[in-house]
Amino acid sequence: MATNLVRFETGAGPRWGVVTGTQIAPLSGDYPNTAALIERGEADWREASGRTTRIALASVEILSPVTTPARLYCQGANYRQHMIESGMDPDSKPFNMFFTKADASVCSAGDAVLRPAHVKLLDYEIELALVFRRSITSAITVTRETLADYVFAITIANDLSARDVQLPQTQFFKGKSYRGFCPIGPWLTVLEREEFPVIDQLALELDVNGAPRQRDTTANLVFKPAETISELSTFANIAPGDVLLTGTPSGCALRIPPPPIRKLVQLLPDRKFWKLFLAAQARRPQYLKPGDRISARILSRDGRINLGEQLTEIVGP
Repeated sequence: MATNLVRFETGAGPRWGVVTGTQIAPLSGDYPNTAALIERGEADWREASGRTTRIALASVEILSPVTTPARLYCQGANYRQHMIESGMDPDSKPFNMFFTKADASVCSAGDAVLRPAHVKLLDYEIELALVFRRSITSAITVTRETLADYVFAITIANDLSARDVQLPQTQFFKGKSYRGFCPIGPWLTVLEREEFPVIDQLALELDVNGAPRQRDTTANLVFKPAETISELSTFANIAPGDVLLTGTPSGCALRIPPPPIRKLVQLLPDRKFWKLFLAAQARRPQYLKPGDRISARILSRDGRINLGEQLTEIVGP
């Protein structure tokens, strides 16, 4: 049965525990970072549920279950409908798109996130995140059957993005890396080996102020985790506790014009093109504003695998 591992603060420093309903069964060991938990905490967390000590989940501050430093690898345009929405054909995508986020963007699932003063087009992107189990320092081949050898846990990530930086400046790294732009958690869901097929059957749901914005399932991922990790290993090193964000579904605030309009506006001078594009985006009320509240959830159809819920409020400077 899957285990939900939470990192929390009680006033005496960060601790780890197993979520059991509305309570936490604390681990007895000291694990200063996610890698330490992965490398030497298994016996502890497997025994924790049988212990009598309990802490109310609502009584503690939940911390990010991914500690830093950590590498954040990301996939772009990796859901079929999101590709169509972005003007691409998912059946003829020639490459798996990779980029990175700075680990300064990592925050907890309940932290308020500051929209920088110069950012007006702040977008949301719910994503299934994979947390790596082991070091990878050379090219490997991962299959669905061996995925559990490399992935320790799954969790929720929100790849918050400043579109008015990311797109006109062509800076994915900068536009997606402001502090707080990667809420992760609330916990790590550790699957048993026989449960790993559920990774292809998870429902992703994101609401803003109670209104549905994103709905999809991981069945619609274009490049699946096994082939993605295989390709990633050909050009990147991976350490325990590093993270792979696997892409976001359709429903983001960003809207790309249809192909005929794109062809016309691309004839414009670059400065004029981006002025018109940003003006059109600014008219969309879906972009996040101070006071907006985001709810993000990932779970299996039967509810047995539940990655919890992120509750994020956007605040102004």
